[in-house]
Amino acid sequence: MKPVIALVGRPNVGKSTLFNRMTKSRDAIVADFAGLTRDRHYGDGRLGNREFIVIDTGGFEPDSSTGIVKEMAKQTRQAVAEADAVVFVVDVRTGLSGQDQDIARYLRQANKRTFLAVNKAEGMSDSPLLAEFHELGMGEPHPISAAHGQGIRSLLEAVLEPFGPESDEEPPPEEEGVIRIAVAGRPNVGKSTLINTWLGEERLVAFDMPGTTRDAISVDFERHGQKFKLIDTAGLRRKGKVFEAIEKFSVVKTLQAIADAHVVLLLIDATQGVSDQDAHIAGYVLDSGRAVVVAINKWDAIDSYQREQLERSIEHRLAFLKFAPLHRISALKRQGLGPLWNAMADAYASAFKKMTTPVLTRLIQEAVDHQQPKKHGLSRPKLRYAHQGGMNPPIVVIHGTALDGVTDVYKRYLEGRIRAHYKLVGTPLRIELRSAKNPFADKDA
Repeated sequence: MKPVIALVGRPNVGKSTLFNRMTKSRDAIVADFAGLTRDRHYGDGRLGNREFIVIDTGGFEPDSSTGIVKEMAKQTRQAVAEADAVVFVVDVRTGLSGQDQDIARYLRQANKRTFLAVNKAEGMSDSPLLAEFHELGMGEPHPISAAHGQGIRSLLEAVLEPFGPESDEEPPPEEEGVIRIAVAGRPNVGKSTLINTWLGEERLVAFDMPGTTRDAISVDFERHGQKFKLIDTAGLRRKGKVFEAIEKFSVVKTLQAIADAHVVLLLIDATQGVSDQDAHIAGYVLDSGRAVVVAINKWDAIDSYQREQLERSIEHRLAFLKFAPLHRISALKRQGLGPLWNAMADAYASAFKKMTTPVLTRLIQEAVDHQQPKKHGLSRPKLRYAHQGGMNPPIVVIHGTALDGVTDVYKRYLEGRIRAHYKLVGTPLRIELRSAKNPFADKDA
């Protein structure tokens, strides 16, 4: 599991700048769930080969008459609850404030590992101004400059130190033949009902991995000889000898489950339609390169007109998931669940499809014979050969000359030909174009 770091502090101390610095600003906000996360944003960060999730929270503006705990934004409290470590950001230029004292008091009560980052301290590592922040009782202050990138690495090394040293060792091998499935969706779409139906219907010997309430829970089971590992985002818990699934939505849990899965089952509530949250979750699944199957739950609860409207809504709002199979189910009435299992197994097989260089090259040459790429300036892109560059998702690398001129439309055309030949379903397919360098480009004529 990736460790989770929450950035906390009063407004305008530079939390968002630090967030962007930690996530390298590559699309800084990777998951901004509308309505649910007005005050918290999630991003992926990396230090060497150690990956982590960062949460950027809104500033605390406590009302002294009611106290920090009552007035603190619910979203920020949730971020602290979800985090493995908290970075408390203060501003050396404005000095220590009463708000900082209130926040420190709250964080001590929350009993989380907390690191004090004194921001805007460029060139001030030995400044006496840092001394007053010892008053907060949060340990040694880390002088940083989020804007200039100073002190960030040493801060992150301290935060990540308990999660294992940086290492060049290979990760442990995956369990062979086990398909890892994450069930994702917003609250009350029926994730819990579906999970309980699966567990009861299949007469499974299941167990839940020990962990905190924030951890995703894994459940192992077997169906028709195929082994599955369910990575649950609904908060599955054991109650006596019976499983009880509690609808508790945690964005961190969902992001981690998606990252750990081979296939994501995106559950949509037919009675609610496609929401912003559904689209955001789907977008994150796509960015992660995971195979995905979409299931519309409670299909039996809507009439023919509503069904027509819902199909249109899915076509429009989830257009980027056209490759994903769509299933209409009722978890409560146990309808449509068999084909769903088959779809997830097919999506897994597609995500790990092996493609040989001779076959890929022939496919590309046939595609060019059928329809050449458009000219770009004076030259026309030349596609020479192709090979597989990775799996989960499948990556096809095409080599040639002047490939910068290949349009997105033509890339989609090539993708369609490759998908059709290999019968790829439920998985994204990425095409990378690599142009050979012209050996004469740098020489005088």
